[in-house]
Amino acid sequence: MRIRRFRRAYLAAEYVALFFGGTTAYNAVLRGKPPIPALLALAAGATVYLRRSRDFDRKSLWRAEALRPQAGAMALTAGANAAALTAGVAVLRRADLFDLPRRSPLLWLAVMLLYPAVSVYPQEVIYRSFLFHRYAPVFGEGPGLAAASALAFGYVHIIFGSWFSVAASGVGGWLFAMRYLRTRSLFAATVEHSVYGMLVFTIGLGRHFYHGAAPAARVRLGGR
Repeated sequence: MRIRRFRRAYLAAEYVALFFGGTTAYNAVLRGKPPIPALLALAAGATVYLRRSRDFDRKSLWRAEALRPQAGAMALTAGANAAALTAGVAVLRRADLFDLPRRSPLLWLAVMLLYPAVSVYPQEVIYRSFLFHRYAPVFGEGPGLAAASALAFGYVHIIFGSWFSVAASGVGGWLFAMRYLRTRSLFAATVEHSVYGMLVFTIGLGRHFYHGAAPAARVRLGGR
């Protein structure tokens, strides 16, 4: 019992240090730099850890068959949110509406094609599969674990220097975490995450999720 308590305390401290301390340090030192290299390195490390864990269900890293039963609910939720977000951009920042596909259609197409594989799936490996498996002893196997995932996922978006990216990612993180909790399918969570990401970059909210939107502190100081 004493060993179990110590392990829970250790894992809780590790969770805070890794997902909040690590993010804060990255934001202080590398803010404004492309996060993809660090993301891919962390996802690779998480994948190695998961595949070496005897009690981890490796099928959860894909499990594509779990998508079909969830597709209807996912489509309804995404459709409603797409309408609300598009209307919001149209009312509050009309000049930004569909900015990327209008101004840079080839760049927009590249984002649509590369974003799910290069950005979304690695994020899901870290914030869903790894976090769920590693920290279940701390947060349990239910909504508490999904909340821990959503908080960490929202917080990492401070690197973009936008309150909207943090808040929206926290909400999205809860949605994706609950999807993963229900399905144990990283494929299903990745599809849902990709849909929302593509929506964001299409309707004119991409500036909140682009590393160039948050220049490093030393760059700003140098410009004085």
